[in-house]
Amino acid sequence: MTNLTHISLIAVGLLSVLSITSCSLEKEAPKRPNVILILADDLGYETIGANGGETYRTPAIDRMAATGMSFEHCYAQPLCTPSRIKLMTGISNVRNYVRFGLLDSTQTTFGHLFKQAGYNTCVVGKWQLGKDPEGPMKAGFDQHCLWQLSEGRMDASGRDTRYSKPVLEVDGELITYGDSDYGPDIVSNYGLDFIEKSNKEGKPFLLYYPMILTHCPFSPTPGSPEWMSGDSAVYSYKGEAQYFEDMVAETDAIVGKIYARLESLGIDDNTLVVFTGDNGTDEPVVSYMNGRKVAGGKWKSTDAGTRVPLVATWPDKIKANAVNTDLIDFSDLFPTLCEAAGIQWPGELDIDGISFLPQLNGEKGNPREWVYNWFSRSGKESEARVFARNHRYKLYDTGEFYEIPKDYEEQDTLRFEELNADARSVHNMLEEVIKKYEKRRLDKIPTANSK
Repeated sequence: MTNLTHISLIAVGLLSVLSITSCSLEKEAPKRPNVILILADDLGYETIGANGGETYRTPAIDRMAATGMSFEHCYAQPLCTPSRIKLMTGISNVRNYVRFGLLDSTQTTFGHLFKQAGYNTCVVGKWQLGKDPEGPMKAGFDQHCLWQLSEGRMDASGRDTRYSKPVLEVDGELITYGDSDYGPDIVSNYGLDFIEKSNKEGKPFLLYYPMILTHCPFSPTPGSPEWMSGDSAVYSYKGEAQYFEDMVAETDAIVGKIYARLESLGIDDNTLVVFTGDNGTDEPVVSYMNGRKVAGGKWKSTDAGTRVPLVATWPDKIKANAVNTDLIDFSDLFPTLCEAAGIQWPGELDIDGISFLPQLNGEKGNPREWVYNWFSRSGKESEARVFARNHRYKLYDTGEFYEIPKDYEEQDTLRFEELNADARSVHNMLEEVIKKYEKRRLDKIPTANSK
């Protein structure tokens, strides 16, 4: 064998080793997880069977809880837009909420960060964050199928267009659907198509699904006996409360449909699915939970208006039947989703959220000591309802101080001079939290003063 031949054989051997090592590393490299965030509209904590709800059947959501983790103390804003702004940006409303129905275009959303990280991004369901037809794209979403984007909630005849005979905008095209079509089915099916498309492309995806259900008008669903026999309920704002139960059933069925698709594609183990609600259940709905009557509290700053379901499943990471009692604020979803995907948010964002990914992984994490809530539908500071709370006590900036859960409806404010040492300590801590935020109104929106 010549020296040249010998050297050639060594080179070939080294190339083979490098090739095998490269393939091995490629196989071992973890796939980036898919993320699905489902946000039900006007669905309070008490409506879910896994939370002790007794009035409605929610088998798919209960299954999520049984195979993943449910949270007992997640708190949103009392109304949809404020909750969505907080959730999408990770920042408290006191710092970035302008007015109802608007997402300020200067804000960085999780959509932006996932898209920049190479994820396919999609939003389906209810928008109601400004009437700019390009709003979803400007918020970081590649695709969309939405109700109430550039159009209002009613057509010329005065009928609500989100349920029967829906009017939706699909990737920039306004479509009026037929008599037998149902808005929640169309948007959720679009979401399923997006999942399939992303999977075929071999790309990780973010699907944000702010649901149309269960917001009023309470009206027949495809599962109601009255479906297709008349839709008079959609001509009034509230509709008919008797249909709320059917709407909860539709909500649950859609959750089940999404999870079934993940399983059929074999990607459920690599997908974090989070289900929550944007605020409490609407009036006049009354439900029962653990033997206690809970009247819908949307708009209110009580537990009935701010405590929402939160369930997460990720078979590859989250242990089954896990229940977490930590305080979760809606701003916490932003850093949690980003951290789950290995995405770092810019330090200059100065977000208020705290990631609870460690808790999802079975670790202690960095549990909150308090939740802060600044709520004003109009955005006017003079109309804001402001409080800070922990598990047991809630303090308003007006001085009202309540012990929760002994007083869920906040009927009996506690007098400071009558508090014991422990209660006074909590009172003082919550008072400092309120003071910390009171000077920060709109400090993160550079154009706020010109709006």
